[in-house]
Amino acid sequence: MNTCFDALIVGGGLVGASLALALARQGRQVALIEGQQPPLTELDRPDDWDPRVYAISPANQAFLQGLHAWPDASRLGVVAGMDVRGDRHGRIAFHAADAGQPALAWIAENRWLLAALWQQLADSPAQCIAGVHPTAISQHPRHVSLTLDDGRSLNTRLLIGADGANSWVRQQTGIRVDVSPYGHSGVVANFVAERDHGNIARQWFLGDGILAWLPLPGQRISMVWSTSKPEALTTLDAATLCDTVAQAGGRELGGFSLLTPAHAFPLRLMRPDSVVAPRIALVGDAAHTVHPLAGQGVNLGFGDAHALAALLAEHGGDPGEWLLLRRYQRMRREAVNTMQLTCDGLFKLFHTQDPLLGWLRNTGLSLTQHLPLIKRQLAKQAIGF
Repeated sequence: MNTCFDALIVGGGLVGASLALALARQGRQVALIEGQQPPLTELDRPDDWDPRVYAISPANQAFLQGLHAWPDASRLGVVAGMDVRGDRHGRIAFHAADAGQPALAWIAENRWLLAALWQQLADSPAQCIAGVHPTAISQHPRHVSLTLDDGRSLNTRLLIGADGANSWVRQQTGIRVDVSPYGHSGVVANFVAERDHGNIARQWFLGDGILAWLPLPGQRISMVWSTSKPEALTTLDAATLCDTVAQAGGRELGGFSLLTPAHAFPLRLMRPDSVVAPRIALVGDAAHTVHPLAGQGVNLGFGDAHALAALLAEHGGDPGEWLLLRRYQRMRREAVNTMQLTCDGLFKLFHTQDPLLGWLRNTGLSLTQHLPLIKRQLAKQAIGF
């Protein structure tokens, strides 16, 4: 087995796997380190839907299609439009046509995206090293050494941390991170609705939380509910949970039946001081997290992978060169900062109890509904263009 690489990626989730595949397709010597290989078979179970779904933007759909890692259409939801409600009758709706696109996003299950990427990795030159964990990093002028818990030591010209919000690579590198908990958790579950969703993603700012219904194939929907009291949902029996979620959305799709139980995860804003160090780069949640109200977390991560791969392809030389890594950081700063500030600002705006701000935010939504140029720009931002 090769022990010297151009790039060594820690973390085989969506972002790490897509970056490994992109770099391998360039002819780079790449290895992907992952503690547990995802399942690649027996995924097509009609009544078993992954509660972890992502809204994939057209730009990132094109990125994944270019890697031949786009899932089967039968498991994809199409977002043709969005309908967003304020907490005091404010409302805005926009459609893919506003941005000149066939869809605003595609709703894809985590396990199907992962399986598509790992199946392509199996047919690529990349080395996938599963079932191991890194234990130590040693930085040198021309390479980084990574020690694994099975005793192996691997050398690489560039070490990439794609190992999530609690990134081990980031911690070992000593990069300081500013963490701001929202005091909310995201509660996710899947349902079958009584009425057709029409490929419309629906979102409500409820004052004490943010509720989203995302369209899945057929009459299925995926729910994401940002709430300060997740246990009020996760402890409900199936019938009561269905009734609570349907009622919160004004029963627009009629009654619900439960497909997958509710799960909760804490929400926090994370801003590292840097996403690069000598011969080390961070991507995905290791480099940033955002509130899920805009559904852009994984899209920012794919954007990192695409940008870094494109930069290394253009450069062609030493992938760990310091000026190159600084350039990657500058390239991603604007997109990441803009999305973090937007999501954080919206979260705070719709959670303030100030009556004047309450009137302003809802009036602003309704006014924007009647301003085509601004609506078109919002639609383009929503899909990553």
